[in-house]
This record gives sequence, C-alpha cells and structure tokens, in this order.
Amino acid sequence: MIAAPPRNAKFVNPPYRAYIRNPELAPRLTAMSEYLRWNTSLPPRLSELAILITARQWTAQYEWFAHYPLALKGGLDPKIAGDIAAGKRPDNMKDDEAALYDLAMALYRDKHVSDAVYTAAREKFGERGIMDIIGIIGYYDLVSMTLITKQAAAPNDSVPPLPVLSK
Repeated sequence: MIAAPPRNAKFVNPPYRAYIRNPELAPRLTAMSEYLRWNTSLPPRLSELAILITARQWTAQYEWFAHYPLALKGGLDPKIAGDIAAGKRPDNMKDDEAALYDLAMALYRDKHVSDAVYTAAREKFGERGIMDIIGIIGYYDLVSMTLITKQAAAPNDSVPPLPVLSK
C-alpha cells in the first residue's frame, strides 16, 4: 500500500490516486516509478525526453504538464519539447537525444527497431540504457492510460497544453 506520496511530494498526484484503488498493484507500480524516475542510467534530460515523447503519443495533458518543466530543468532545449508537442521530429537534437527519439519512435510508429536504430542507441546508452528507455516508455504508457482513463486534466495553464494532432 502507498503510505505517503513518492519522494515526499506535498500531494498525491493523479496516477497515484488511481493506483491506490488496487492495493496489490499500487506498491509494485510505486516501486517501478521510483526506479524509473530516480535511479536509471539516464540523466534527467533524457529520462524526461522519453516521458515527453510518451505524453505526446497519448496526448496525456497532465503528464505533459507535470514533466515539461522537469525536462527543461534537466537541460532539454525548449525547442525540442516544442517540436515534440507539435508532433514533429526535432532538428536540433544532441546525438544522445536523437538516438533516444529514434528508438522511441521506432517502437511507437514502426513497432520494429531496425539494426541501425538499435546500434545507435546501444552506442549511446549500452544495453542497460536501452532497457531503461524501454522501461520509462512502457511505464509512462501505463501512466498515460491511467491519466486518460481518470480524465486527469492539467491543473493550470502554466504549461501550454499539447495540441490535438490529426490522425
């Protein structure tokens, strides 16, 4: 059972409010979240990039609201975040950002990772880093689905909402 918000947060945010409705699943998701948010091999700039890519895939407004400021604080160029919000590949990414973006988009768009994409990711992140990226994306898919199901809206307008993209 979740006894306190993660990392001593001042309030329990929407995904955790949903998790506690399943007392057996909640502590497992909390443990996964703890690892993926704070203990992976990736710096915050890249972890948050993966989360923003995931939020964009789902148009998960609360997730975007919560992680956009963390991405900028972690060192992600706001133009990169803006391009992701617009649904386009950023053209000014660092090599590691491009490798992460290409891996994530191969998974989301192609449902297949080419040898070239895999090799580029392995050179930048190693096998552990690739698994950390996949873990972040997979976990934040679950978070996005939870937030969408619970209809969690961004609490204010301090972060521009994600535009709805045409299919």
